[in-house]
Amino acid sequence: MTWNWQHTNWPQFIYNTEDFKEHELQFFEKAGMLNGSIQHIDQADQTLITIDLISNEAFKTSEIEGELLNRDSLQSSIRRQFGLQTDYRRVEPAEQGIAEMMVHLYRNYHTPLDKETLCLWHKMITNGRMDLKNIGTYRTHEDPMQVVSGPMGREIIHFEAPPSSRIPEEMSGFIRWFNDTERSGRKEGASLVRAAVAHLYFECIHPFEDGNGRVGRGISEKSLSQSLGRPTLIALSHIIVENKKGYYQALERNNRGLEISDWISYFCDTVLKAQDHTQQTINFIIQKGKFYKQFEGKLNERQLKVVDQIFREGVKGFKGGLSAKNYRSISGAPSATATRDLTKMVKVGALKKTGELKSTRYFLNI
Repeated sequence: MTWNWQHTNWPQFIYNTEDFKEHELQFFEKAGMLNGSIQHIDQADQTLITIDLISNEAFKTSEIEGELLNRDSLQSSIRRQFGLQTDYRRVEPAEQGIAEMMVHLYRNYHTPLDKETLCLWHKMITNGRMDLKNIGTYRTHEDPMQVVSGPMGREIIHFEAPPSSRIPEEMSGFIRWFNDTERSGRKEGASLVRAAVAHLYFECIHPFEDGNGRVGRGISEKSLSQSLGRPTLIALSHIIVENKKGYYQALERNNRGLEISDWISYFCDTVLKAQDHTQQTINFIIQKGKFYKQFEGKLNERQLKVVDQIFREGVKGFKGGLSAKNYRSISGAPSATATRDLTKMVKVGALKKTGELKSTRYFLNI
């Protein structure tokens, strides 16, 4: 089987930029709307929204790799890096590492890409790992770097990357290409295309022993941010994790040949969906802030605990709404107290009530 890096013309990928002009226009239009939404709120709230978006992306990019982190620890670490007050909780190395990488990406999106940055990101996301030979450096092992699935003896090889001996040369070429295409990509209206190619190109080299997916998605976000002249803060990994199988299938379909229009199309659609989700998230966070200000001093400790939990569920909230049983479970209140609490929350306008008897459900009034 021939992989794309084994072709004579590697890495001269084949695609037509004109095919993605409509995607490019939508990308910049949505980016303008996102920026406008953030600019309409004060600086303190902008910072809080930024922290929320970064921590969510840090959580999701790790989830894609099967690593479920602690959201509170992630946010605590990111708040600390922004110089904000935290609860001083102990943050595990995995949460600390991905948080540091995402903040570094946010603050340094405009700088040229170099080996030092990539190796720093790798060192951050492998913080605390004891099972890797190469941390913060390109891989050096002699065994083939393969992506496989299936039981032992009947493995399916989905991809094989270039041997470790070729990595320094391959990565020098990749970094040179990435930096050379920054201005030309913007000039030619190929911002999405450049980010798509960057991700696939990097993943096909697979320069690190582990963590290539997280670094590769970081490179894509750096590329998109450079094209806008500001951090994108889009929920790229959130959309990917919703259909992780589709993401890996798209990568696999495009790792054998140099014609990659299929991959670029997939990537463009994913970015546009990510922008839509981020817009919803920003609107949600703004409404969350307004809610707490409106009902400050009007809700007791139990009620606030339940409200906090609902907001933690994110844009979609409790599936099907909050029930009295949910309320008792979260607050620890007995039935009579829960009923009084819920009745009062509806009365003051904090909750909206639907249904009757066992079908009664409550939703935040935002």
